[in-house]
Amino acid sequence: MTGSPTNGPGRTPSTQAPASANSSGQASFAALREQLHEAATSFADGPGALEGILLGMVDDVDRAVREPLEIFPVCHHSPASALAMARRLREKQPKVVYLELCEDMAPLLDELRNCRLPVAVQAFASDVDGFPAEWAPLSVVAPITEASAEYQAIAYALDTPGVELVLVDRSSDHVFQWDSRYGERTPQEQSPPADGVPEPEAALHGEAVGVEIGDLRPRFAELEEHLLRHGKVRHWSEWWHQYVEVPLGDSDHDAYRQVMFLVGSLFRRLAPGDGDRVRVDEDRERYMWTRIREHLGAGGAAPEDCLYVCGAFHAASRVEEFGVAGSGPFTISPRSATTWQHGLIPSSHAAIEAQFGLAPGSVSIAATQWAKNLKRTRVQPYRLAGQDGGKKPRATKKAAPAVAAPPPEAAEDRLSGFLRRPPVLDTLDEAELLGWSVDIVRAARRSGYLASTADAIAVFETSILLAGMRDRAKPTPYDFQDAAITCIEKDAVPGRRDVRRLVEIMMGGDRIGRVGYDALPPLARDVHDRLAPLELKLQQRGVQRALLDMNSRPELGACSDVLWMLRRLMPHGAARPIMGERKLGERSIQESWDLALGTHQRALIELGYEGVSIEQVLEQRLRRDAYGPRATTAGVLAAVEDATLYLGGRRLADELGARALEVLAAERTVDGAPEVLRRVRGLLAYYRTAEPVLPPWVESFVKAGYAHYCTLLPTAFTDEDATVGQVAAMLGFLFSMESLALSLGCDRAQLELAVAQSRPTDPERTALLWAAQVQLGALSRAELRERCGELLANPMVVPAYPRYLSGFVHALVPVPGLADVVVEAVSNAFGRLPDPVLLPWLPSLITTLRAGAADLAPLLIREAGRVFPARLAALDAWVPPWREAPEEGAPGGDRMRAAGGGGRGAALLFAHPGTLDAVAELLGCDGAWAAADEGPADPAGAVLTARHPDTAIAWESLLTGS
Repeated sequence: MTGSPTNGPGRTPSTQAPASANSSGQASFAALREQLHEAATSFADGPGALEGILLGMVDDVDRAVREPLEIFPVCHHSPASALAMARRLREKQPKVVYLELCEDMAPLLDELRNCRLPVAVQAFASDVDGFPAEWAPLSVVAPITEASAEYQAIAYALDTPGVELVLVDRSSDHVFQWDSRYGERTPQEQSPPADGVPEPEAALHGEAVGVEIGDLRPRFAELEEHLLRHGKVRHWSEWWHQYVEVPLGDSDHDAYRQVMFLVGSLFRRLAPGDGDRVRVDEDRERYMWTRIREHLGAGGAAPEDCLYVCGAFHAASRVEEFGVAGSGPFTISPRSATTWQHGLIPSSHAAIEAQFGLAPGSVSIAATQWAKNLKRTRVQPYRLAGQDGGKKPRATKKAAPAVAAPPPEAAEDRLSGFLRRPPVLDTLDEAELLGWSVDIVRAARRSGYLASTADAIAVFETSILLAGMRDRAKPTPYDFQDAAITCIEKDAVPGRRDVRRLVEIMMGGDRIGRVGYDALPPLARDVHDRLAPLELKLQQRGVQRALLDMNSRPELGACSDVLWMLRRLMPHGAARPIMGERKLGERSIQESWDLALGTHQRALIELGYEGVSIEQVLEQRLRRDAYGPRATTAGVLAAVEDATLYLGGRRLADELGARALEVLAAERTVDGAPEVLRRVRGLLAYYRTAEPVLPPWVESFVKAGYAHYCTLLPTAFTDEDATVGQVAAMLGFLFSMESLALSLGCDRAQLELAVAQSRPTDPERTALLWAAQVQLGALSRAELRERCGELLANPMVVPAYPRYLSGFVHALVPVPGLADVVVEAVSNAFGRLPDPVLLPWLPSLITTLRAGAADLAPLLIREAGRVFPARLAALDAWVPPWREAPEEGAPGGDRMRAAGGGGRGAALLFAHPGTLDAVAELLGCDGAWAAADEGPADPAGAVLTARHPDTAIAWESLLTGS
């Protein structure tokens, strides 16, 4: 990153401007200076620091007013500022408008005409170069509403021929270069909602850094508390509306400017000594004035024909670079190598309030105040031609001739009269208040409240009462909101919205913007075009149901592919399948989707910053997941599966599969063994059915995984950090992939040695080891049953018996054939343990199995259902299979022969010999069938080896090594 944020290039300390610029300035504000001098003397015991602050404020106003380049101070999302801006633009008709907004956002402003306000201009960077990697992605937003002065300036400049709009604020790159702390990003503070529940619309900006014009809020906590307490209001937005917004709505241009200059100077001089924030503010002012002087010098425009729109806090600046005649040596640092993408995203009133810490509902109330101001003053606002959501323009009138701005010497003192003027007592508009009361009751009833006409009367009277208690002649919207909450709100909210939220919607609605099709990035337009066969209005907010029948309309298959990729890339709820699924080797012929692309338009637009098609974005994300520093084997295998599901083809899947082999070789833990086993089994089953041969990376992965898990197995059995499920997954990989691994050249002795070297001490892992020994043939089933019986017979081990059972249940992953042994072990415990031992032991068994083997319980239930009788009446005479006496000569480990007669296993063959005859004919074996009740007279099974001795000779040479 170029330049340190704490010691940027060309930054010089602030210097105080001279108290009086010239004699005319002294004469203009002489009366105000005398008045404030007397006030400072009376409030303080002498003209000390207070006098310096008060008189310095007048100097700041005088300096800003005398600047040849007219400065227009504004407050963000202020109806009074927007009204004064519209009025001034029609009077002055400036040729150049300098606007306090990130200079790299200028190309996007013309696209505002294709959107429905409010929207936000966004700068986005996913790959950072010059900033810490943990900051990514970087995002900067500048929200724009119709009731804002910046929108009036933009609309005037873009639709008026011969007018140039110049953005002069720092670039999006410098926003992060000038962060408050070098090397560590500080998130913006956002005020929580009043009820503690965030609105869904408040998250439209995500975690972006907000850039606003005119942040007019006291930075001195004691000052804000003093103003709120004496103004009898709850929050700053209400104070501003009552004491600044309403009085300035009817003031003239000079009075408006001087009041805003004064307020900005007051908040600036009373700001606490936050060095980082003051540094950023002053650097922004230096940056803007430097850009203005560069443009004036290059374009030749006269300062008298220009207008500089900036926040009132920055208008009262005291840096050396202030003004067209400023001479401060400020050098703008170069931008970093980060590539920034720019676009428009939808915004909302709630998102703006959450972004900048405003009171909930304040932006909606400001929109209502803007409409009332326009109706009262009949000022014609500026609006971009073709603006979405607006009324059709009336017949165009000839533009009014430009009115020359008065010379600087003609500026008069309007502050003295404005500050001395008593407040205008606005009479109560009973019709308006009565309409509000009726509307809020109607809205409350629709939301489930038991409101009636009596509540409307109560709200009406309470609003007047609250206004009187707060020394107001007319209830404000905030008074009405308090009255509605007091009279209608109950203990519980019956619907989704409470009364406070209903008042906000009624006052102006939480208007949510929408970016038009023409202003969308190429990816978003491509998505809308490819989903056009669905015949849905995808840009509308809300959930829409899409029904896809690929059997009757094959062209909808392409729409299905797009929807599955959007489900993978976008937040939950943007594209949600109701019917149908997509798995390896499976595709539905009918699908049903709930789509909310209009609600999640911001996420779709940000996808457009990453590529020109969703396939490209998906491939980039899969590569990022696979090659990232925190990539795991399971994660890379998941990327292989997604590449196969959504992108098709073998190119990317083979590349990511090779990457999975590299990650597996570098892993030294078994944390992801269960997920690796599940993914490999699924991919192996898919390739065996869909491909003629296995991909080379799958064979290499099986070979490497077999050796890898054999090496880690003894350590995993004793590692306290490894869970039983992870060890069971390792054994599951080794046993399920054993045949393929041996065919590829692996040695089974490696697995036998690994199991022999394992020495677990935990009961669960001990049971798991016994199961592995049974699978390898080192332990017979009869010996395993004997060990389980010994555990039940030992009173010292009985309390730990549930943990042994948990290990046996986990063993069903690598050895599913042990289900009958596990059922037998559980049944013996219930049959042999006495009630005093079993009842305290039973909760431990249930919790252990639920916590560690809940997903394997269905296998046990199916086995138990097969073994146990189906009817309760048969239970008394039922003998468990494991307790039946084996027939004479039957092998003790053969459960089938122990449970039934000697000929039961071959009864099906004797009843239907055709299958075996066909196999014998294929192998060239001739002979006659023996009777079912007589055994073979001679070892006929050896006839085949006598006819074809080559196999036996090969085995002999392999075993003897000759």
